[in-house]
Amino acid sequence: MSSQGVDLKKRRMLITATAGLGAVGAGFALVPFLSYWQPSARAKALGAPETVDISKLEPGAMMTAKWRGKVCWVVRRTEETLKVLKEETAHLADPDSEVPQQPEYCKNYHRSIKPEYLIAVGICTHLGCSPSYRPEIGPADLGEDWKGGFFCVCHGSRFDLSARVFQGLPAPTNLVIPIHKYLSDTVVIIGEDDGGAA
Repeated sequence: MSSQGVDLKKRRMLITATAGLGAVGAGFALVPFLSYWQPSARAKALGAPETVDISKLEPGAMMTAKWRGKVCWVVRRTEETLKVLKEETAHLADPDSEVPQQPEYCKNYHRSIKPEYLIAVGICTHLGCSPSYRPEIGPADLGEDWKGGFFCVCHGSRFDLSARVFQGLPAPTNLVIPIHKYLSDTVVIIGEDDGGAA
């Protein structure tokens, strides 16, 4: 066949148009495939920072929040509690929080930004049970030396009101302190600090 009857400009235009339509079609085919890899709205919500209003939290009381599908506690400690936390540390396995389970700004005896408030993940470091909040002093079932804290009914681990674990119990480490920051005196965000979201 002779090339004299072929219009080369027309051929180039048809090839360009076909390639362009093919690229657009491939783009439409890739969009659902690539969007499948994106996290769902539910997954994004589970990992999103949690804003908590602590304005109505009374001294000695605890409230819960959910962050990343985990229960987080916010406890408002009393002045008496803070004195006990600073003085009575001989029975604790890691009183100075040497194991890195908290942000650097919470590596202190109260394991928090503001001494009055404890924010901790409410999951025992032994086997993942959720300890009970036991703020009372010297209850019959926990003994006269109990100064308040968290008690894991699954295997008997005990934590003080700074979420530090007692020695010789199944839980190997203190409870985890999530990153957090205060937006005001009465609003805290769990899961985000000045370094960004976790």
